[in-house]
Amino acid sequence: MSTLLTVTDLQASYGHAQALFGVSFEVKAGEVVTLLGRNGMGRSTIIKCLFGLLPVKAGSIAFSGKSIHNFPSHSIARLGLGLVPEGRQIFPTLSVEENLIATARVRCNTKDSLEKWTLDRVYSFFPRLKERRSNQGWQLSGGEQQMLAIGRALMTNPQLLVLDEATEGLAPLIRAEIWDVLSTLKNEGLSQIVIDKNVGALLKFADRHYVMEKGKVVWNGSSSALRAEANIIHQYLGV
Repeated sequence: MSTLLTVTDLQASYGHAQALFGVSFEVKAGEVVTLLGRNGMGRSTIIKCLFGLLPVKAGSIAFSGKSIHNFPSHSIARLGLGLVPEGRQIFPTLSVEENLIATARVRCNTKDSLEKWTLDRVYSFFPRLKERRSNQGWQLSGGEQQMLAIGRALMTNPQLLVLDEATEGLAPLIRAEIWDVLSTLKNEGLSQIVIDKNVGALLKFADRHYVMEKGKVVWNGSSSALRAEANIIHQYLGV
């Protein structure tokens, strides 16, 4: 598999407080990678750097072979990175359909084998959104808002989908539905970075994992390797 995203020796700070200390990882085409760790360990800071929301102090980020760590957010989105942000951040006074259309982007890369995303295709993945397409964002349940946030990101026709706290605060049945959708997307070849606390689900779903501790990657490996390292799960991922 070709490498889609390469992060090398990434450093970032909030004012004088350094948050990332030489983070490196990669995502290959069609691969699902997780960023694991307790709150405050730097996972969301990485996402901010990926999308140009926080300046990179040192290191580099390359997407499809192109250096993007100095790009503005709108340019990064146009290249094919789609974000499902923590807290969903849907537009509360727009309808479901308006939310989906608001950030829609037609992918122009004819070499890209991924099927294009349209309203009908999003509705086929999330029938509940079609049922509520005229409802405003604030009228949706938390689970429906998360479906909408995922659908909105898919409407940008990304090559890499990034989900920050993919199932946080959702009811078990909704969580299961979200994992089913993400698994289907993986089977279709869509690359993903997933941040989530549900390690059990991620071990079944993801290809590789990067464990974060105090702004550094302290372990990385496959799902089978992480299952065998119970001490890693206990030390860095336990409550």
